[in-house]
Amino acid sequence: MTSSHRTTGVQAHAASGGMLLGLAGVAIFSQTLPFTRLAVAELDPVLVALSRAMVAALLAAALLWHRGALSAARRPRGAQWWRLAVSSAGVVVGFPLFSSMAMQEVPASHGAIVIGLMPLATAVFAAWFGRERPSPAFWLAALCGSALVVGFAMWQGAGALHHADWLLFAATVLGALGYAEGGKLSRELGGLETISWALIVSVPVLAPVVAWLGLHHAAQIAGASWQAWVGMAYVSVFSMFVGFIFWYAGLAKGGVARVGQIQLLQPFLTLAGGALLLGEPLDLPTVGFAVAVIAVVALGRRTAVKGLAPVAGAPARTGSAESVSAARPQ
Repeated sequence: MTSSHRTTGVQAHAASGGMLLGLAGVAIFSQTLPFTRLAVAELDPVLVALSRAMVAALLAAALLWHRGALSAARRPRGAQWWRLAVSSAGVVVGFPLFSSMAMQEVPASHGAIVIGLMPLATAVFAAWFGRERPSPAFWLAALCGSALVVGFAMWQGAGALHHADWLLFAATVLGALGYAEGGKLSRELGGLETISWALIVSVPVLAPVVAWLGLHHAAQIAGASWQAWVGMAYVSVFSMFVGFIFWYAGLAKGGVARVGQIQLLQPFLTLAGGALLLGEPLDLPTVGFAVAVIAVVALGRRTAVKGLAPVAGAPARTGSAESVSAARPQ
């Protein structure tokens, strides 16, 4: 066997291994809404959203210690702390908080369709932050996707947008903002380090709030069933931490462009999880809307993004809106 054939074989093996790791990560993320719905059925949604970040922060600190990333030389510096705060506000607080509140009112399948636009919304913020000019085709895809999601929400809401829909829209926007900023910052700190530090910087703000909520809802916590605690454990350990380990390992091994496309499967896996875990019905219109939304997202992510002229003295960009979007799933 020639060296070129061996190289090709190694590359193919790495790509397939990366795809499997990425698929594991997406599968973990996809069950966030069903398990959140289990937790908030008996526990306060704000407590669930903020407590899961506290648990994940402990695991993140252990990971950073293991990787030697707590040393002064590898800690974030200067403006990176503020950028971590922005990412944390979106992905550690904003998305979990509003999605948890929404899961008290609508099925996980409903949330899967609305939040299915997250990769496209992330690309919008990434293009904005990266001084990029999305093509007309990208904006057309974004408008079509938004129209599909609003149409689906109104169809399920008997012609009107309900309170939960606005919560899901807020979760999508804040999550996309946090993912875009975090994805950009991960080029400097590394993917796992970025999400770990984003979790840790939230602790001083969240700790007193979680403590107060714990005391306020002590009776509710004591009476919660094992199903609620399974839901709480899943979103704390897997959704907020373990999923990122698989996801970033997949991106590193198989490449962002290739592995990032697996995100398109996430809404379908959420629909399946809602049906299996919660007994939610899978009707044909819901599946049809899911297919349409994911098709639009796939089209939007494939369209060209033209960079604007760089500002004098600014560092050159090393990625695109698509790569940032792929780097940070919900």
